[in-house]
Amino acid sequence: MTDVDSVVIVDELKTTSNTHTIGRLTLNKPKALNALDLDMAGKMLNALQKWDERSDVVAVVIDASGDKAFCAGGDIVSMYKSMVESEGKIPAFLETFFETEYTLDYTIHNYSKPVIVWGSGIVMGGGMGLLCGASHRVVTETSRLAMPEITIGLYPDVGGSYFLPRLPGKSGLFLGLTGGQMNGTDACFVGLADAMVASSEKETLLKNLADYSWEGVDKDSLASSVSDIVSALNQPEVSPSANVETHMAHINDLCSSDNVSDIVHNILNADMNEDKWLTRAQSTLAKGSPITMHLVYGQCKRGANMTLAECFRMEADMSCRCGESGEFQEGVRALLIDKDMSPRWKYKTVDDVPKEVVEHFFTSPWSKESHPLASL
Repeated sequence: MTDVDSVVIVDELKTTSNTHTIGRLTLNKPKALNALDLDMAGKMLNALQKWDERSDVVAVVIDASGDKAFCAGGDIVSMYKSMVESEGKIPAFLETFFETEYTLDYTIHNYSKPVIVWGSGIVMGGGMGLLCGASHRVVTETSRLAMPEITIGLYPDVGGSYFLPRLPGKSGLFLGLTGGQMNGTDACFVGLADAMVASSEKETLLKNLADYSWEGVDKDSLASSVSDIVSALNQPEVSPSANVETHMAHINDLCSSDNVSDIVHNILNADMNEDKWLTRAQSTLAKGSPITMHLVYGQCKRGANMTLAECFRMEADMSCRCGESGEFQEGVRALLIDKDMSPRWKYKTVDDVPKEVVEHFFTSPWSKESHPLASL
């Protein structure tokens, strides 16, 4: 029996033959733009682990209720409350949340069957973590993707340390520093989406998955079968204009230094020629946390040579350090609690942040053996 009131609707679509099953996870908090909370992450992880063991389940679809957002981020209001209660310490809630969320993201990345994520509408923060690990990342003409953690004193987590430095040129670093928004065209260009289809095609996708003749498709051919189904969907009548590709030379030039202070100053002082996309990115960086600027640069530099599991373990360290530092708490307060949009960052500029402060975020609160993600 499907619980339609659950924060995640766990459903199974029987195929025409009745011998194969499509798993479906629907994020179901549309009023909260489907922001991922601990309960949702736990339900999704549990369902994925069960389906992984079943031979009749041939693929999994992850989508969301409502047209506005796939997932606009994580449940940072609950994180804020836990930080207020654990002033100056790592909140136990944060440790549990990030352990569950990152295990979920890692599971999607390494899943034994195709995972199709329908990334229509807003896909930010925690939503990017769900999308980026999928084998089939589908976006639409309404998709708006971003890692805007610079505005709340966090950093692009959920695997950002792995996928940002692997984007073309310096685009990952630029997007992490500026919270720059990508549309479907941009997402396909940088390699964070596999296909852009019309937003009206979701029901067609589900029907075609259910109607497909899965008999005789061996395990190694499941992914190519799903690719065939996705590629047959209608594309948008009008595709969004490219932003990232258009500005790649400029982005690479601005981010060419091996010093984060220089890069930040380059972006803040650049003539953006009244380009709306670049000007917005510049403005977001100008208001962002100077500590986060260092964290983005550090995670991209380190993550470029790390495995996915190592990146998630590093991010668990960093995220919990953010929870104790006060910067993340202040960023959430200004944006979502008091909504005064005037965060009082610990340091005024990127130049003011001491090296030892930055290094502390990359130190683990745990031994190697006791790390919550040691088993990844």
